[in-house]
Amino acid sequence: MAKFIWTDRLNVGIEVIDQQHRRIVEYINQLDDARSNNYSHEEIGFLINELVDYTISHFGFEESLQEEAGYPFLKAHQKVHELFTKRVADFQTRHNNGEDVTKGLNSLLVTWLFNHIKRDDNDYVETVKLYLQRQTNAVEKKKGLFSRLFG
Repeated sequence: MAKFIWTDRLNVGIEVIDQQHRRIVEYINQLDDARSNNYSHEEIGFLINELVDYTISHFGFEESLQEEAGYPFLKAHQKVHELFTKRVADFQTRHNNGEDVTKGLNSLLVTWLFNHIKRDDNDYVETVKLYLQRQTNAVEKKKGLFSRLFG
C-alpha cells in the first residue's frame, strides 16, 4: 500500500489537532512499513496497540474541546468515534487470534481518517476556533491587567 502523505488540505486549522492527526498518519505509515518489512506478529501487535491507544486519546482530547466549546453535535461526533473504535477493536482481536490484518486495517485507517477529517472534523472547527479565540483573548486581557498592575 502507498504511504499516507499528509497534505495541507487535511489541516483543520487548529494546530494541536493537526499535530495529532499527523501523528496518527505516522502510526498508519509505521504499520504499513511493518507489514512490508515482515515484522513479527508481536511487533505488529505492539504497533496496532500504540496506534489504537493514541487514537483513543486523540478522540478524548477532541471531544473535550468540542464539549468546552459547546459544539452542538458532540454526541453524534462521539458516536462516530465509538463506532470506529469498535471496528478497530475487531481488527485487534483478529490480530491477537493470529490473523494477518495489517493490509485491511491499513486500508480502513487511511480511508476512514481522510474522510473523517474532511467531513466530521471540519464540521466542528468553526465552533472550536471561536472558543479558543475567546480563551486567548481572555488570557491576553489578564496579561494586560497584570502588566499595568505590576509593570
